[in-house]
Amino acid sequence: MDKTARRYTALPAALIVLGLGVMAATAAFAGWVEHGSAILLSLAESGMAWCF
Repeated sequence: MDKTARRYTALPAALIVLGLGVMAATAAFAGWVEHGSAILLSLAESGMAWCF
């Protein structure tokens, strides 16, 4: 009985964690698509500043 109850609580918990991970990855990718060029340019500018 205990093993059955544990299985039925572990599956929804794992699905919730997986769903939150997918949502976080999607948000990070959307942020990169939106602001990726600005991030790249600011990194290039700061890298060039270290050269001079």
